[in-house]
Amino acid sequence: MTSARMSAPGDAPPVAVPVRSPGPRRAPDGRRDARIAALAAAEARRRRLQRLLPWLVGAAALLIWEAACAAFAIPLFILPPPSAVAASIVKWWSPLLANAAQTLTTTLAGFAVAIVVGLGMGVLIGSSRLLYHGLYPLIIGFESVPKVAVVPLLVIWFGIGTIPAIITSFLMAFFPIMVNVSAGIATMEPELRDVLRSLGARPRDIILKVGLPRSMPYFFASLKVAITVSFVGSIISETIGANTGIGHLIMLASSRFDVALVFAGLLATATMGIAMYGVAGAVERRMTRWATP
Repeated sequence: MTSARMSAPGDAPPVAVPVRSPGPRRAPDGRRDARIAALAAAEARRRRLQRLLPWLVGAAALLIWEAACAAFAIPLFILPPPSAVAASIVKWWSPLLANAAQTLTTTLAGFAVAIVVGLGMGVLIGSSRLLYHGLYPLIIGFESVPKVAVVPLLVIWFGIGTIPAIITSFLMAFFPIMVNVSAGIATMEPELRDVLRSLGARPRDIILKVGLPRSMPYFFASLKVAITVSFVGSIISETIGANTGIGHLIMLASSRFDVALVFAGLLATATMGIAMYGVAGAVERRMTRWATP
């Protein structure tokens, strides 16, 4: 006798689930890989062009300058061509090097003092509203005074030499540092201050552990501005009350109508400024990498 299996009235009929056999692995998409490689190559070309672009623009400017001087027959005592400036650099390289070293020394000395004073003043002004309202108008008023008008007073007080140049360099450089540091501290979110106070933090702890680190991107960004204007302060002082430096050399060359040597001194100053700006930018990237996306 053949027995048949009967399904209970509540049982659901079995359902067959199809099982797919694993097929072959798909080959990588050639078009996608080619597009990624093309984007990487374009990015590499863009970076190479970005590195070469300043040199290309500078070379083009020098060629246009040289061609304009030759085409319009401009006298050397009015506007010398770059070839004459290069010849003057070769001829007077020793005085240029000595005076550039003097200018760089005074600039770095004033810049170092500006960092200390600007950072300290920025912390004090940014952390105290009383000091902000009390000192800020005076500082802005003094900053509005042309520094070329202050140099004769410095020469009367300290004599002709290096000290007036250092002080002028400091006066030019400390203001952007102070403004940026104070802005970084003063713009701290009030909610963050309230949370820290509720956790038992004292005002000093808030400034040192939160406000000061938060202002570091502002501080290092201000160094790039401060170092360039610091050179301006040194040159201004050296043209009025110094017996060495690039400013003094420029005045001597101007008195002899040696305009090529004047441009050589300006080129030396520009080279030092670009170099120090690059150093400040490298320090900024190194120290504030955590603050950049």
